[in-house]
Amino acid sequence: MNTSILSKYSLIVLLLLSCLSINAQRRKKLANKDTKNWVYDIECEGVGKKGFKLVKVWSYSKKPRFAIDQAMKNAVHGIIFKGYSGGGNSCTAFKALVSNNDEKHRDFFNKFFSDSGEYRKYVTAAADGNIAPGDRLKISRKKYKIGVVVNVATDQLRKRLETEGIIKALDAGF
Repeated sequence: MNTSILSKYSLIVLLLLSCLSINAQRRKKLANKDTKNWVYDIECEGVGKKGFKLVKVWSYSKKPRFAIDQAMKNAVHGIIFKGYSGGGNSCTAFKALVSNNDEKHRDFFNKFFSDSGEYRKYVTAAADGNIAPGDRLKISRKKYKIGVVVNVATDQLRKRLETEGIIKALDAGF
């Protein structure tokens, strides 16, 4: 094989890899756009391990795979800012870790929830990544509601927020 043919194949492979990379970046931007206003629902899924909360997050998106991508980010956001009510599955209510989303900590949370942010340290998928048929709902012609079950390390997350001075330690005086 001569070098001319090899260089053509190399160029084609390089172009294909570039297109795939650009497409992945575009998909991530769309996923972030779909959830930029933090539109999701969070509910208790059951009793988790000590220091963890087992939750189901319902994310909304035009494409199901985008909602799945954002579910973990939404779960951590929900534990920090929303909390959830009690109900079935032996669940008790969980109060949000942060009572208000003040401007003082905006830079921290923007970095924390960035695509490569530290929120990832506090959440893991509870299942094998497959979505149950009942957890993939088409709610309109162009929108899906996707339920994803995850574990959130609430004790570690609380300690991090305490260290950052965002919330007071539980053992701090009133």
